[in-house]
Amino acid sequence: MNSRHIITLFVLFLHTALLAETIIVCKNCEFTNIQEAVLSAKDFDTILIKKGTYKEINIRIDKPLTLLGENYPVIDGEDKGEIITIYSDNVTIDGLFIINVGTSYTSDFAAIRVVKSENFLIQNVVLEKLFFGIYLEKSNNGRVFHNKIIGDAVEEFNSGNGIQLWYCKNVVVEQNIVQHVRDGIYLEFSDNITIRKNISTNNVRYGLHFMFSNHDLYEDNVFENNGAGVAVMFSKHIKMYNNTFKNNWGTASFGMLLKEINDAEIVGNTFEANTVGINIEGTNRIMYRNNDFIGNGWAMKVRGACYGNHFEKNNFLYNSFDISYNSNINDNIFKSNYWSNYSGYDLDKDGIGDVPYRPVKLFSYIVNRTPEAIILLRSLFIDIIDFSEKVSPVFTPAELMDNQPQMKRISYDSN
Repeated sequence: MNSRHIITLFVLFLHTALLAETIIVCKNCEFTNIQEAVLSAKDFDTILIKKGTYKEINIRIDKPLTLLGENYPVIDGEDKGEIITIYSDNVTIDGLFIINVGTSYTSDFAAIRVVKSENFLIQNVVLEKLFFGIYLEKSNNGRVFHNKIIGDAVEEFNSGNGIQLWYCKNVVVEQNIVQHVRDGIYLEFSDNITIRKNISTNNVRYGLHFMFSNHDLYEDNVFENNGAGVAVMFSKHIKMYNNTFKNNWGTASFGMLLKEINDAEIVGNTFEANTVGINIEGTNRIMYRNNDFIGNGWAMKVRGACYGNHFEKNNFLYNSFDISYNSNINDNIFKSNYWSNYSGYDLDKDGIGDVPYRPVKLFSYIVNRTPEAIILLRSLFIDIIDFSEKVSPVFTPAELMDNQPQMKRISYDSN
């Protein structure tokens, strides 16, 4: 497309925008029904919805429009079905309170669904009593910003996700609060997605869940008290920066699960008070740097087929177990980490321990196979068998050690 065509399109767009009008919806207005206002609107009009309660479902938006709520008008779906479905580019939904989305075992009813659309914006929306919250389907170049999504999910089978992206690209999901749904945020076949500054808590399954999604970034989010914090599966080139994973407790719970993940970065995160900080399986060429593992049951569980991973300049603080391995073979690098359980010395005062640290204890190997043995955690017997394994490794990887353990907790601000 040459510059002349671009200028022509811009002029046409500007002309259309200047002709746009505002249509008001209220109990005493010409339009008392949102769907009727949508049908009457022209491209790029704004529909201003006054405060009140509107009992509507299946509001279909198939033209560029802005739906703007004044003082959070309520759209009540009365548990009958989907409420707003968008089939057009350049649609904005702003300032609505949507409740009572229908529940179905054959259709994923959503409060707001976006289908094959570009340049959408969903912001300042409150969603309650929902099945699915915001469902993006084959839609690109949009933003989901500053929404509050509160479900009432108790079990997985009859609940939906808070924010779901399916076959999407170039979407920003930012500053949302998501609670009490199945997965707080769910991505499937969605690339180049940015997930930033969200708070995802008290969800039945995961705070955030990736499946078959690549080149995504999530940073500065909080995942707390979920069935499990974050699951990243069958994806590659994921950047995970400065997130907090906290209080994700349960017999099969963790702060983060990585399964079949390649070429990713995990930097600057905090894993605190989780059953397992990170559980990894089939993950390769991952950089773990500047992370804090604080007071977890296991800081990390490393299962099979994990190769070429680097663990550098992380703090392992007061975890019951630092590293758990289910093999005596290691192909990963541990370097310059701080371990609160390290009891070595530093005679030359260079800040690096003179004796390598072996983070895998025999007792963690035993507990993996016989969980009931955990009741012996603080016994003298366990100290003895851990010492014997350290002197002469048989069950744990002999070459898995940090040859440059730091003597002081690492301060990332100074590095």
